Amino acid sequence: MITPDPNRYDGRMPYRRCGNSGLKLPAISLGFWHNFGDVDDLDESRRIMHRAFDLGITHFDFANNYGPPPGSAERNCGQILKKDFHAHRDELIISSKAGYLMWDGPYGEWGSRKNLLSSLDQSLARLQLDYVDIFYSHRPDPDTPLEETMGALATAVQQGKTLYVGISNYPAAMAAEAIDILASLGVRCLIHQPRYNIFDRWIEDGLTDVLIEKGVGCIPFSPLAQGLLTGRYLEGIPTDSRAAKDHGFLQQEAVTQKIKAVKKLDEIARHRGQSLAHMALAWILRHPAVTSALIGASSVAQLEENVRCLDCLDFTGDELKAIDAAAAILS
Repeated sequence: MITPDPNRYDGRMPYRRCGNSGLKLPAISLGFWHNFGDVDDLDESRRIMHRAFDLGITHFDFANNYGPPPGSAERNCGQILKKDFHAHRDELIISSKAGYLMWDGPYGEWGSRKNLLSSLDQSLARLQLDYVDIFYSHRPDPDTPLEETMGALATAVQQGKTLYVGISNYPAAMAAEAIDILASLGVRCLIHQPRYNIFDRWIEDGLTDVLIEKGVGCIPFSPLAQGLLTGRYLEGIPTDSRAAKDHGFLQQEAVTQKIKAVKKLDEIARHRGQSLAHMALAWILRHPAVTSALIGASSVAQLEENVRCLDCLDFTGDELKAIDAAAAILS
């Protein structure tokens, strides 16, 4: 059991209404994609979760396949949730997802009713929870009718295994259709979780308009472009960085290609009195469609540092134009 900071709701963390729903999310949410699997230091993972809660971060975001290995983030953190956060369950928003490969055979991934509902049951067992607050279809399935996938999400609500549902990685037209199908089933699509950062703006080509029009919240992942927008690569590629590894989503080629733009963005951030990471997170939060920014953390210090982005969220028009120009630069 933990003794949380009694002042955690003193205004240090702003809470934003998620679309047109009655649910508010913290401006910064904690993602469990990395750093909470069997390969990680679980004592530090526990400290990160405790400190996040003290900072007012009430939203913990999982997926069935987070780890590594897949499932281990939910299993490890489920133990921590049960031991340390049981008395605070009603203060937390816990989410999970299904859609990427999780087990062998034809039902271990994608968007069939079989996969989604089986995966949700497995996630609840690993998390040691009776329900999650948000359950997502993690990616669109080109081979399953959208009505089936959305119908499975609606069933999860009707079964009491999730309070809300969302979608992730859905393009604009498909997102609009999915939202409408859910509405026809009497279930609100609460939120969309897309990739979005200064370098990756695909959601601005129609998706954000759909979300605003239909009153659906937005919680972007990878707001720091897998570390590219943290300033970590300003002087080259550290040997212990993600880009130095043979596997992973950030490769050396991406760093090399964008380093000139990163340096220019860092100059803009310093003129604002911010670090590059702070500015990149604030830039995400300035968009009217965005409810919360989803960050990862490998240490308490990193978590505390990233939350400091909330100290300066406003941008001038000239700053936004300078960021747009810098992002377009290639080395």
